[in-house]
Amino acid sequence: MLRLPLQTNHNIIPAYLQLPNDMYSESVDISLQNEKPERNKEYKIHGLLGAKFFDTKVPARKKLKWLNRLASVQTDGTVQFEIPDEVKPQNLDFGTKVDTPGASEDHDFDATTIPDFPPLQIVMLIVGTRGDVQPFVAIGKRLQEYGHRVRLATHSNFEEFVKASGLEFFALGGDPKVLAGYMVKNKGFLPSEPSEIHIQRSQIKDIVFSLLPACTNADPDTDVPFNVDAIIANPPAYGHTHVAEALKVPLHIFFTMPWTPTSEFPHPLSRVRQPVANRLSYQIVDALIWMGMRDIINEFRKKKLKLRPVTYLSNPNNSPHDLPHGYIWSPHLVPKPKDWGPQIDVVGFCFLDLASSYVPPDSLVEWLQKGEKPIYIGFGSLPVQDPNGMTEIIVKALESTKQRGIINKGWGGLGNLAKSKDFVYLLDNVPHDWLFLQCSAVVHHGGAGTTAAGLKAACPTTVVPFFGDQPFWGRQVHARGVGPPPIPVEEFSLKKLISAIHFMLQPEVKISATELANAMADEDGVKGAVDAFHKHFGRWKAKTEAAKLARPPTHFSMRRCLGCT
Repeated sequence: MLRLPLQTNHNIIPAYLQLPNDMYSESVDISLQNEKPERNKEYKIHGLLGAKFFDTKVPARKKLKWLNRLASVQTDGTVQFEIPDEVKPQNLDFGTKVDTPGASEDHDFDATTIPDFPPLQIVMLIVGTRGDVQPFVAIGKRLQEYGHRVRLATHSNFEEFVKASGLEFFALGGDPKVLAGYMVKNKGFLPSEPSEIHIQRSQIKDIVFSLLPACTNADPDTDVPFNVDAIIANPPAYGHTHVAEALKVPLHIFFTMPWTPTSEFPHPLSRVRQPVANRLSYQIVDALIWMGMRDIINEFRKKKLKLRPVTYLSNPNNSPHDLPHGYIWSPHLVPKPKDWGPQIDVVGFCFLDLASSYVPPDSLVEWLQKGEKPIYIGFGSLPVQDPNGMTEIIVKALESTKQRGIINKGWGGLGNLAKSKDFVYLLDNVPHDWLFLQCSAVVHHGGAGTTAAGLKAACPTTVVPFFGDQPFWGRQVHARGVGPPPIPVEEFSLKKLISAIHFMLQPEVKISATELANAMADEDGVKGAVDAFHKHFGRWKAKTEAAKLARPPTHFSMRRCLGCT
């Protein structure tokens, strides 16, 4: 998950957007001198600032100041802000009215009926690590079964993976190893050194400016022209809405973490003390992201898309309010919020079948057969600050709890043992859908895909979140009773890991994990995603055709002029 660099000067204003000091000296146009008592004064400040923050008539420089007063970025990269307890939910709506109960039901779509339209040319714009890319490989393969031509545009690191799955590949800018390393080191928003701001902005610009060729250029291997009919994207491909606007094609967002405002839980990248502010947290985070990259987006719009620039903060990211979103998680883990309307779908986890074609090494099979099921511990493609120290903790915790363990070396470089241990097996990447079935429990970073694979295999789960949505999934796992409270990576210790292992080995936790796995067994998130895409594309097509029919003729007609029929 990609996030933008901010530094502590002026609290949360991005360093590359800092305004001259005299812009900050201008007084806020809110008179509060006579307000009493103090709590009412604070209420007025936050209420008025919040309302005016989304007023398109307010200058951007004032909004930058007000955002400083409303929110602050924490050292873990999350956005924290507080709203007085007296504030009511309706006062924090700001043009995104909560849907009425039942609005989330979709009664006008039969999932068994695919709308009648010819095969499409679909591009998928996906930014992130392999865990972000893998669900879209599964979705793309299923779309191909309907005759669609599917191009998956993502980082060049995943070219072999995408092509081996039978999908057309196109390279996007950005290096996921650089992005992941930045986020782990800086916890997302706050760079440890000013010099890193340029690195992150360069990554973002490379991604954004590669989106248009991904949608329009011929296949790099075959030179077959590509005429895009629809775009599927995840939010970190930030220029997606602008490319769709320029090409006049529909856009469908899919993501593995909540990105649509809801009153049921806050934005995963925020800290909110009062539930009343849950919905507002999405708008605050969205505005922060937009301010951090607005100059890049508008340069992209003017130079590459030949579109007019977007007014700053008038509508963060310039997204239409009815833009369809599909969320890739099980409704048995996180039910669809009641205030999400019919343009929002929770489709289920999307699994890519890798187990059926995987042949494990003989040494792994033999080791598994020698004892009880092991505990899996690994952090995938995330770099680890102290791999040797973390490895030592893992080995000591396994030894203390008398458990066997599999350590995934991953990009973090875990598993450098001075002396091999017969109760520890070291491996590189292995398909989770095969490996987790061999395990008694799992410990990982809490990426949505890894979390899904562990829960599907009925494994009690400990999440060690690094950044982004990982704390969110750690909390959901604990709330469902299938794992202990998450252990933030900076708090990872021998004592906490031993406690987590004991928690996971409790019989009642295994029962809960098995019940959740059974509930998820009948889900087909890939089918849910493809059905959602067809549904919303069909609606867009019908709406577009209706608009054409309603448009008055452009040619001159004497008969029409005289009122003749």
